[in-house]
Amino acid sequence: MEFGIDYLIAVAVSSMTSASILIIASLGLAIIFGLMGVINLAHGEFIMIGAYTALFASKVGIPFPVAVCFATLITALFGAVIERLIIRRLYGRILDTLLVTWGLSLVLYQSAVLLFGSVTPGIGMPLANVQIGNYTISAYLLFLIFVAFALSVVTYVLLTHTNYGIMARAAIQNREIAASLGIEAGRINTITFAYGAALAGFAGGILLPAVPATPNMGFAFVIKAFLAVVVAGPVALTGTVVAGGALGAIASATSSFWTTVAGDIFFFVATIVILRLFPQGISLRWRLKL
Repeated sequence: MEFGIDYLIAVAVSSMTSASILIIASLGLAIIFGLMGVINLAHGEFIMIGAYTALFASKVGIPFPVAVCFATLITALFGAVIERLIIRRLYGRILDTLLVTWGLSLVLYQSAVLLFGSVTPGIGMPLANVQIGNYTISAYLLFLIFVAFALSVVTYVLLTHTNYGIMARAAIQNREIAASLGIEAGRINTITFAYGAALAGFAGGILLPAVPATPNMGFAFVIKAFLAVVVAGPVALTGTVVAGGALGAIASATSSFWTTVAGDIFFFVATIVILRLFPQGISLRWRLKL
């Protein structure tokens, strides 16, 4: 089968947008799981909270950009409460965090079903379409490429070039030594977990036009996000951007040429192959800070 140049360009652009969506959805997990070592199985539900908050804020007349900021703030506050009440007692007990956040995930999912039902109307794409030959793609999806890049850069700079970032990494790596240096490890960990939750809430809000808010919307992201973070390895943030971007883009291209199922199969097979070749992740020998 022959494909025209306009189709190939459309596939390339679509693959970039799919990769950007996965990166946006994965960054919060890169902080909470990749950096803090907390297996947060409720990450998808944090995204859901952000989506519903942005949706209802928009429905009452709040401009969409402000609604996304509001969703980010609400999810950050929720993450801070969860860290204070539950997570801070479980640092270093990775299997316990898995069980607790799995239970939290079930509670949040069932609560959303009871409160909002299984189907929620979306808000539609806020921007026009871009024509690529005989094909069209939403300008908002192109905007998400910029969002993914900007969010990755901001997060990297925050965690590597600020006093907070230095204290956060110190508190996570060795709580006792950090405390002996005057770092309030408990407060820093709360802020870091809240920031990871905020990234998830931001993802739910900013992706709302492309992914309507439903109780199970997080399921579409959480498995691939976890795999992207695992493939990333010790350089959690940069590795997640590279792994998520590459896997998401190639899987999307595979879906365009064959089927969605083929794209998903490729994603998981590629993950297995990479982890077989690099058991500790692709970033094991990288010299980057984060």
